[in-house]
Amino acid sequence: MSEQRQVHRSSGWVRDYKPGPYPKTQEEREAAARKYNLIPEDYEPYEEGSGYGDYPKLPAVGQDSRDPYEDFDYYYRRRNFGETVHIDYDIHMSEKSNPNVIYRYPVPFMIGTIVSAFAAFFLFGWIDRKLDLRTSNPMKPKQYWPPPPGVKHYTFEPAD
Repeated sequence: MSEQRQVHRSSGWVRDYKPGPYPKTQEEREAAARKYNLIPEDYEPYEEGSGYGDYPKLPAVGQDSRDPYEDFDYYYRRRNFGETVHIDYDIHMSEKSNPNVIYRYPVPFMIGTIVSAFAAFFLFGWIDRKLDLRTSNPMKPKQYWPPPPGVKHYTFEPAD
Protein backbone atom coordinates (compact mmCIF):
# COMPACT_ATOMS: atom_id res chain seq x y z
CA MET A 1 0.00 0.00 0.00
CA SER A 2 1.45 3.36 -0.97
CA GLU A 3 1.99 6.22 1.47
CA GLN A 4 -0.96 8.24 0.07
CA ARG A 5 -3.55 5.49 0.46
CA GLN A 6 -3.92 5.13 4.20
CA VAL A 7 -6.97 3.28 5.43
CA HIS A 8 -8.37 4.38 8.79
CA ARG A 9 -10.51 1.42 9.74
CA SER A 10 -11.24 2.53 13.29
CA SER A 11 -12.96 5.81 12.33
CA GLY A 12 -15.80 4.30 10.31
CA TRP A 13 -14.88 6.22 7.15
CA VAL A 14 -12.50 4.67 4.67
CA ARG A 15 -10.67 7.36 2.70
CA ASP A 16 -10.39 5.06 -0.29
CA TYR A 17 -14.18 5.13 -0.68
CA LYS A 18 -14.24 8.87 -1.27
CA PRO A 19 -15.48 9.26 -4.85
CA GLY A 20 -12.83 10.09 -7.40
CA PRO A 21 -13.27 11.57 -10.86
CA TYR A 22 -15.62 9.89 -13.32
CA PRO A 23 -13.81 6.98 -15.07
CA LYS A 24 -13.23 7.65 -18.76
CA THR A 25 -11.13 4.67 -19.83
CA GLN A 26 -11.53 0.93 -19.30
CA GLU A 27 -8.49 0.87 -16.99
CA GLU A 28 -10.01 3.60 -14.81
CA ARG A 29 -13.29 1.66 -14.63
CA GLU A 30 -11.48 -1.50 -13.53
CA ALA A 31 -9.49 0.44 -10.92
CA ALA A 32 -12.71 2.00 -9.59
CA ALA A 33 -14.37 -1.44 -9.43
CA ARG A 34 -11.44 -2.77 -7.36
CA LYS A 35 -11.60 0.32 -5.16
CA TYR A 36 -15.23 -0.43 -4.25
CA ASN A 37 -14.77 -4.24 -3.91
CA LEU A 38 -16.80 -5.00 -7.04
CA ILE A 39 -16.03 -7.12 -10.07
CA PRO A 40 -15.71 -5.08 -13.29
CA GLU A 41 -18.88 -6.66 -14.74
CA ASP A 42 -20.97 -5.40 -11.78
CA TYR A 43 -19.44 -1.93 -11.67
CA GLU A 44 -21.57 0.85 -13.17
CA PRO A 45 -20.94 4.47 -12.13
CA TYR A 46 -23.57 7.19 -11.94
CA GLU A 47 -24.00 9.40 -14.99
CA GLU A 48 -21.21 11.84 -15.71
CA GLY A 49 -22.00 15.24 -14.21
CA SER A 50 -24.23 13.83 -11.45
CA GLY A 51 -21.70 14.87 -8.82
CA TYR A 52 -21.03 11.34 -7.55
CA GLY A 53 -17.80 10.83 -9.53
CA ASP A 54 -16.78 7.17 -9.78
CA TYR A 55 -19.10 5.96 -6.97
CA PRO A 56 -20.96 2.83 -8.13
CA LYS A 57 -24.67 2.82 -8.86
CA LEU A 58 -25.92 0.10 -6.53
CA PRO A 59 -29.46 -1.27 -6.21
CA ALA A 60 -31.58 0.45 -3.58
CA VAL A 61 -32.07 -2.36 -1.06
CA GLY A 62 -33.04 -1.41 2.49
CA GLN A 63 -31.77 -3.16 5.59
CA ASP A 64 -35.12 -4.76 6.26
CA SER A 65 -35.15 -6.30 2.78
CA ARG A 66 -31.89 -8.18 3.35
CA ASP A 67 -31.84 -11.80 4.50
CA PRO A 68 -32.22 -11.86 8.30
CA TYR A 69 -30.60 -15.31 8.51
CA GLU A 70 -27.36 -14.33 6.76
CA ASP A 71 -24.27 -14.22 8.95
CA PHE A 72 -23.42 -10.49 8.77
CA ASP A 73 -20.36 -8.96 10.40
CA TYR A 74 -22.58 -6.28 11.89
CA TYR A 75 -25.99 -7.88 12.24
CA TYR A 76 -27.87 -4.85 13.59
CA ARG A 77 -27.18 -2.92 10.37
CA ARG A 78 -27.17 -6.13 8.26
CA ARG A 79 -23.85 -5.16 6.77
CA ASN A 80 -20.46 -6.80 6.24
CA PHE A 81 -17.08 -5.24 6.84
CA GLY A 82 -15.76 -3.39 3.78
CA GLU A 83 -19.08 -3.66 1.95
CA THR A 84 -19.81 -0.76 -0.41
CA VAL A 85 -23.07 0.91 0.52
CA HIS A 86 -25.66 2.75 -1.56
CA ILE A 87 -25.14 6.50 -1.99
CA ASP A 88 -28.40 7.05 -0.04
CA TYR A 89 -27.55 4.52 2.67
CA ASP A 90 -29.01 6.67 5.44
CA ILE A 91 -32.44 6.62 3.76
CA HIS A 92 -32.49 2.83 3.57
CA MET A 93 -31.65 2.25 7.22
CA SER A 94 -34.19 0.20 9.13
CA GLU A 95 -35.17 2.93 11.59
CA LYS A 96 -36.34 5.13 8.73
CA SER A 97 -37.70 2.67 6.21
CA ASN A 98 -39.72 0.18 8.25
CA PRO A 99 -43.19 1.32 9.34
CA ASN A 100 -43.68 -1.90 11.34
CA VAL A 101 -40.95 -1.30 13.91
CA ILE A 102 -41.50 -3.09 17.21
CA TYR A 103 -40.64 -0.63 19.99
CA ARG A 104 -39.51 -1.54 23.50
CA TYR A 105 -42.64 0.07 24.99
CA PRO A 106 -46.05 0.53 23.37
CA VAL A 107 -46.51 3.86 21.58
CA PRO A 108 -49.49 4.98 23.76
CA PHE A 109 -47.36 4.39 26.86
CA MET A 110 -44.52 6.51 25.46
CA ILE A 111 -46.88 9.33 24.47
CA GLY A 112 -48.60 9.15 27.86
CA THR A 113 -45.25 9.37 29.65
CA ILE A 114 -44.20 12.56 27.93
CA VAL A 115 -47.66 14.14 28.21
CA SER A 116 -47.78 13.32 31.94
CA ALA A 117 -44.36 14.91 32.47
CA PHE A 118 -45.52 18.14 30.81
CA ALA A 119 -48.81 17.98 32.73
CA ALA A 120 -46.94 17.63 36.03
CA PHE A 121 -44.83 20.73 35.34
CA PHE A 122 -47.93 22.65 34.26
CA LEU A 123 -49.76 21.56 37.44
CA PHE A 124 -46.87 22.61 39.69
CA GLY A 125 -46.73 26.01 37.98
CA TRP A 126 -50.49 26.45 38.30
CA ILE A 127 -50.44 25.56 42.01
CA ASP A 128 -47.57 27.99 42.56
CA ARG A 129 -49.56 30.80 40.92
CA LYS A 130 -52.86 29.91 42.59
CA LEU A 131 -51.48 29.66 46.11
CA ASP A 132 -49.13 32.60 45.54
CA LEU A 133 -46.07 30.59 46.52
CA ARG A 134 -43.42 32.84 45.11
CA THR A 135 -40.22 30.97 44.47
CA SER A 136 -38.25 34.06 43.48
CA ASN A 137 -36.43 36.43 45.83
CA PRO A 138 -38.36 39.49 47.05
CA MET A 139 -37.20 42.78 45.56
CA LYS A 140 -37.04 46.29 46.95
CA PRO A 141 -38.68 49.15 45.10
CA LYS A 142 -36.66 50.50 42.20
CA GLN A 143 -34.45 53.48 43.02
CA TYR A 144 -34.28 56.21 40.40
CA TRP A 145 -31.26 58.41 39.82
CA PRO A 146 -31.46 61.32 39.87
CA PRO A 147 -34.32 61.20 42.35
CA PRO A 148 -37.58 62.89 41.38
CA PRO A 149 -37.98 66.47 42.67
CA GLY A 150 -39.08 66.70 46.30
CA VAL A 151 -37.96 63.17 47.19
CA LYS A 152 -35.11 62.86 49.66
CA HIS A 153 -32.62 60.27 48.53
CA TYR A 154 -30.04 58.41 50.56
CA THR A 155 -27.21 60.67 51.73
CA PHE A 156 -23.94 60.19 53.52
CA GLU A 157 -24.49 63.01 56.05
CA PRO A 158 -24.87 61.83 59.64
CA ALA A 159 -28.38 61.92 61.07
CA ASP A 160 -28.93 64.69 63.70
